[in-house]
Amino acid sequence: MEFVAGPAVHRVLCADCGTPIVPNSANLCVSCLRNTVDITEGIPKQAAVSFCRNCERFLAPPTSWTLARPESAELLSICLKKLKGLNKVRLTEAHFIWTEPHSKRLRVSMTVQKEVLTNTILEQTFEIEYLVQHGQCPDCAKLAAKNTWKALVQVRQKVPHKRTFLYLEQLILKHNAQKDTISIKEVRDGLDFFYSSKSHALKMVDFLASVAPIKSKSSEQLLSSDIHSSTANFKYTFSIEIVPICKDDLVCMPLKQARNYSNISPLTVCIRVGNSLQLLDPQTLQTCDIPGQIYWRAPFDSLASVTDLKEFTILDIDPDHTRQKGKFVMADAQVALAGAFHSSGTHGTGDDDSMDFESSGLTTQVFHTRTHLGAILQPGDTALGYFLTNANYNSDNFATLPVSRIPDIILVKKTYPNRRKKSKARNWKLRSIAKEAGEEGETSGARGAIGRMGGRDQKKVEQDYEIFLRDLEEDPELRSGINLYKAPEVTMAPPEQAERKPRKKTQFAMDVDEAVPEEVVPASVVQDDEEEEEEPDFPDIKLDELLEGFDEMTLGAGEDDVQEESHNES
Repeated sequence: MEFVAGPAVHRVLCADCGTPIVPNSANLCVSCLRNTVDITEGIPKQAAVSFCRNCERFLAPPTSWTLARPESAELLSICLKKLKGLNKVRLTEAHFIWTEPHSKRLRVSMTVQKEVLTNTILEQTFEIEYLVQHGQCPDCAKLAAKNTWKALVQVRQKVPHKRTFLYLEQLILKHNAQKDTISIKEVRDGLDFFYSSKSHALKMVDFLASVAPIKSKSSEQLLSSDIHSSTANFKYTFSIEIVPICKDDLVCMPLKQARNYSNISPLTVCIRVGNSLQLLDPQTLQTCDIPGQIYWRAPFDSLASVTDLKEFTILDIDPDHTRQKGKFVMADAQVALAGAFHSSGTHGTGDDDSMDFESSGLTTQVFHTRTHLGAILQPGDTALGYFLTNANYNSDNFATLPVSRIPDIILVKKTYPNRRKKSKARNWKLRSIAKEAGEEGETSGARGAIGRMGGRDQKKVEQDYEIFLRDLEEDPELRSGINLYKAPEVTMAPPEQAERKPRKKTQFAMDVDEAVPEEVVPASVVQDDEEEEEEPDFPDIKLDELLEGFDEMTLGAGEDDVQEESHNES
């Protein structure tokens, strides 16, 4: 087979350097063409990007602020938008070049193409350095200033305690409903939530409507207006009122209204408060649900609250398992006052929780009642209930009830008196909404959003908080809706220190706004507690119900210890 030569390749000399090249319209080699024509002319080699350190967002031209992670596609898009001359060339490739995180510099490598002469496309790679300038976005600037809110949500409940708002605070934290809140201010009957936009306030109103029966009203105030552009600036206020009935409250409805609710007895106990009220008749186990819309058509107040509960000792109980509804079992019980059969000398022990009924004439009287707690009560247990025989209520609805329909005692829940006698630290804690620095109404010893007013109300808030913690321990259904976190371990004090330090009666250190020191329990106290009889059904929260406090994990002084432990394990 004969060799056939290919077509001859004609070459010419470069007009500048004389290098043989393939003929082109400029008759120049690539190096001379780049020296003659710069396709990156008009593209700045240095630029600046704005970064807000408070919310960690970058300014995306012209006015929007965007969250972008380092070396992400979003951040690269923001950097490219800062360049003005990119519309004159064709961008083929761009990527970040690594820089020190604290250098406040961003380096981007770009490859562009452009047609310089007829049918001649030149490609060039170059770097651009961006300077990260720290500043404040408009939202953070409003947060730093005072009274710059656009929307206000006023949450009120006309009750003499704060337990509803303590539970509401935990619901808000679990669902992260406070993320758009500028600040929170405590007032006499509730809380005020401030927002920078109306949409954020509406989200909070919808959240409150989903967790509690509420009644809402809205209003707006004109701040300024422009007649030329037909624009106006308003401040919006949403007034939210929560029903004044809480869990375990005694309710006496009007007779006509009770007939509308499945003909239930007017004298009932509130067993649950969600987006509706659930009432229970302890005498018949009949229940009814009252939605918030129906309640506010004809509202009624509670007859007695948890603070009016008295302690009773169960002498005998006869449960009837044929009459059962859910977790409630009907039972006939014989009860007496908690201090009924104690001698007079036992009341001088100095225990604040003991009750003296010597002067009431009811020390040895036994009461017969019907209760819905037949599944959990046993002879010898202690229960809390309303003592209707020895009570005087200022209620027209209660006064119109026939005497035959009013029981002597209504038992509400089982209680554990040994809990108040022991200073055993809880193995769990709750989070709270952190306070704003320098916020109006702030007190140094306050706990999150609840208890900022301080003064004479502080002791009452602490009592409500302790009752709230006990309710969480004794009611698994109540604590299933919130998050509980593991508490730091409790260390024991030496005997010398235990003698100097008096024994604490109660424990309230559950807040996590500040660093909680490890609680020191005297060793002598632990020995005394072990000698006392432990209740078999004492309410303990298991570890599988608790969450790890990941938000509190820091790489501080204990970092070296953690590294040593991991090295030893390996």
